[in-house]
Amino acid sequence: MAVEKPTGGLRNYEEFRDELDTDYDDVREYAALAADLRSAVEGEVRFDEYAQVLYATDGSIYQARPAGAVLPRDVEDVRNAVRVAADHDVPVIARGAGSSLGGQTVGPGCVVLDMTTYMDDILEVDVDRQRARVQPGVVQDHLDEHLEQYGLKFAPDPASSNRATIGGGIGNNSTGAHSVRYGITDAYTEALTVVLADGSLIRTREVVLDSEEWDEITSKDDREAAIYRTVRALVEENADEIERRYPELKRNVSGYNLNKVLYENEAGEDVINLTKLLVGAESTLGVVVEAELSLVTLPAETALVLYCFEDLVDALEAVPEALEFAPSAVELMDDELFRLARDSEQFSRYEEPIPDETVAALMLEYDSELHDDFEAAIGRTNAHFVDEGDAFEAMEAYTEDDQADLWKLRKAAIPLLMSLEGDPKPYPFIEDATVPPAELAEYVETFMAVLEDHDTSAAYFAHAGSGTLHIRPILTLKDEAGVETMHSITEDVTDLVLDHDGAFSGEHGDGLARTAFNPKMYGDDLWAAFQEVKSVFDPDWRMNPGKVVYTDEAPTDMRENLRYGDTYTSIEPRTKLDFSDEGGFAHLVELCNGCGTCRQTDDVMCPTYRGMKDEIATTRGRANMLRAAISGELPEEEMYTERFQKEVLDLCVGCKGCKSDCPTGVDMAKLKAETKYHYYEREGVGLRERLFGNIDTLSRLGSALAPLSNVGQKLPGSGLVMEHVAGIAPERELPMFRRESLQDWFAKRGPRVSPEEADRKVVLFPDTYTNYSYPRPGKAAVRVLESAGVHVEIPDDVAPSGRAAYSVGMLDAAEERARRNVDLFTEFIEDGYEIIAVEPSDAVAFQDEYLDLVSTADAERVSAHAYGISEFMDTYRLVERLPLDETDETLAYHGHCHQKATGKDHHAVGVLRRAGYAVDPIESSCCGMAGSFGYEAEHYDLSKAIGERLYEKLDESDGTPVAPGASCRSQIGDRETRDERPPHPVEKVNDLLTSRGS
Repeated sequence: MAVEKPTGGLRNYEEFRDELDTDYDDVREYAALAADLRSAVEGEVRFDEYAQVLYATDGSIYQARPAGAVLPRDVEDVRNAVRVAADHDVPVIARGAGSSLGGQTVGPGCVVLDMTTYMDDILEVDVDRQRARVQPGVVQDHLDEHLEQYGLKFAPDPASSNRATIGGGIGNNSTGAHSVRYGITDAYTEALTVVLADGSLIRTREVVLDSEEWDEITSKDDREAAIYRTVRALVEENADEIERRYPELKRNVSGYNLNKVLYENEAGEDVINLTKLLVGAESTLGVVVEAELSLVTLPAETALVLYCFEDLVDALEAVPEALEFAPSAVELMDDELFRLARDSEQFSRYEEPIPDETVAALMLEYDSELHDDFEAAIGRTNAHFVDEGDAFEAMEAYTEDDQADLWKLRKAAIPLLMSLEGDPKPYPFIEDATVPPAELAEYVETFMAVLEDHDTSAAYFAHAGSGTLHIRPILTLKDEAGVETMHSITEDVTDLVLDHDGAFSGEHGDGLARTAFNPKMYGDDLWAAFQEVKSVFDPDWRMNPGKVVYTDEAPTDMRENLRYGDTYTSIEPRTKLDFSDEGGFAHLVELCNGCGTCRQTDDVMCPTYRGMKDEIATTRGRANMLRAAISGELPEEEMYTERFQKEVLDLCVGCKGCKSDCPTGVDMAKLKAETKYHYYEREGVGLRERLFGNIDTLSRLGSALAPLSNVGQKLPGSGLVMEHVAGIAPERELPMFRRESLQDWFAKRGPRVSPEEADRKVVLFPDTYTNYSYPRPGKAAVRVLESAGVHVEIPDDVAPSGRAAYSVGMLDAAEERARRNVDLFTEFIEDGYEIIAVEPSDAVAFQDEYLDLVSTADAERVSAHAYGISEFMDTYRLVERLPLDETDETLAYHGHCHQKATGKDHHAVGVLRRAGYAVDPIESSCCGMAGSFGYEAEHYDLSKAIGERLYEKLDESDGTPVAPGASCRSQIGDRETRDERPPHPVEKVNDLLTSRGS
């Protein structure tokens, strides 16, 4: 059956930047190549300096500027791009999400083929045969989500599956935590369509040796025939060496798969399948443009058990014993991971149940296809490891939530390690060496000695069941000594791996990090065979050169093309905001390790990437551009050019999702605000930015002149005037003003619960939108709080929160407003008050941004005493005090990005549920409105495209939409199918009050 590609209002980046009327000159050295490519392909061709920076890195420690990038639309585009590159004698690299850890998608002066933008279709699913046919740009999680309806999945499960592509997984021969059960990608890749170095197209599959099909292929005088003849001869001639040199492991992704290309199939026939050779070849032999995959059934249920040990070696010695109980995964965590998680606001709750004396833990997973009775299976391992073994405790997890918590703790390892302060980081270069599980304990003991000899340390975690531990030595690569230490450790560890009959890579591939060591692993004969394989596929060695294999004239060196290296320097700009917690502006930028998590589609980060599907719209892309500017890759002044502002920074909506979703916590919203501030210092603040940054002043005036001030919006042509004068999208309906503000209403009404009779006292902050345009949530908050016995004050001398000014980079104004409010709020706090905001973005401003703007002890007090309305009600369980009517209504709750980013979003769901509502929390990213972003004319289409994702989620729910954010309610309310904007959660609580009052 054919699969229709998901559609949405995707905003093409080429169209967007064309409308900006900016010059995009190709880098002169490659201008002729770029021109010929544009004549030959229908897709996008990007050879300007920005494109070079964006595609110069991946998830590894490497960096090299390519010639440029091509975003092919179809197979013919790939063929033509390869031919043009050959005509210009320029290398070619195929790229998926760029999440590789070995530097597979980094190469100087190459043409990068970005397969993710257009070649991402699921072409066919054959449920009966358990096969799928896909293009290389399909994200693995998207494929698995589609297959779930058939009870199927693609078995390999790399940790990066939420953004990693099938093409990248094939190039890398990827796998994940369940390789114990399923093995690796080459076992599930049955056939490939591949573009060779000359642009010719071949389809690899099982071919019976010496059959009519074999004779038909090999009798021709073309490259495909030469490939088949050469590969068969090499494998047969080197059979003994292949048998001796290739380790017997579930995971080995070092070198070419000469050991898997000839085999006996299920029908008992001797076959050759070049597919197995191309898997793991890292696009050095050709570009995969289509893949036929075999699938497995999806287990109905799973269970986990975590065994706690007081010694790391004891845990490792238990691994081969664990494999005897038929687990589907065996994962290791150590005390360094637990320590980092314990100190992390994001992950501490997952670590909390772990006993303090745990030095190492083994986590075993069981699935229902192998075990009928989970409790019985776990009972057997409990008896073995706890009653009779060295484990002192077993933590069992049977529910989805409990299992998810343990997996989140396990997968927190890389984020926690990479967020270490300072330049030394746990870098990936020898992190996935693999040895037989029975030798794992001895191997790790010796590995520890290697690290001790080099005066460094590491954490120990990951796939113990397959003998693959992710051991990342902590080094700085910004000086020569650190770089040489990396090389020395690699020499020692590769010697150690060979002593244990292991593989240098069991998961992450060769790339620039490990290719140099393949001759050591495979010996002279097989190394020569690798070179012959490369030459017959790619006679001019243009396909991703220097990976897997190299020429004697141009050897690969892991110390070259480093992202940092001993020549790297960066400037530390003078900053308005306080970056001390992040180690400085430059350090916050450099925290981006390129893993590409910002390309995922299952968290808040990154909404503009979802709407535009372009690298420049990711947090990684913006961080790479900033790093290029502060390190001299681009001129420092480039940060302050109009083009940089519009293309790089203005596409950040300031959702703060990256602060929590990015594994290393790159806070792009903060970096954007700081850089914008310096741009305005040089160029001045524009009219539109002044209007939005001072929206409170404008709204106060509009309220004073209402209803007359609302008439202008209704006049014919008013929208076009606003677009021409201020760049505001005419399609948007601007907020209407109320004559009576929330402050006016409260001043007339007064508090109904006195301070003396109240259990708690709060200051309710009158945010701009609630105060002047839509006071209902503010009034509802007052009534609900008072019904719970809370004394409420709404001061008339409070300043705007500064959120609007901060968001557009007007940091002087934001600081002035923050200081006024800190002084005011401190007086209230000293008198026993808490600070409450109806608008989530203002609550988070008090809790977070004020610390950067003011950086005083009083600001810290304000941060500690500030709450969103739902957070306050949830924290103090105020719903339980309310006289509420019963309800059977279901609500579809869309949370605010800022509260999601700061871990506050769950409070509203808890409040609404305790009030009696059934609540369906919508798993959605930013709504796309993002304050002023959705009002800006050049961003209107993108804003709506982002909103489409939210609309789809709301349509899937049976609930009534509800959202705390004013921008979110506007975006949902502006949808053509809705007559009104959804309510704030506190309004829904107010609706249930048995006596609502005034």
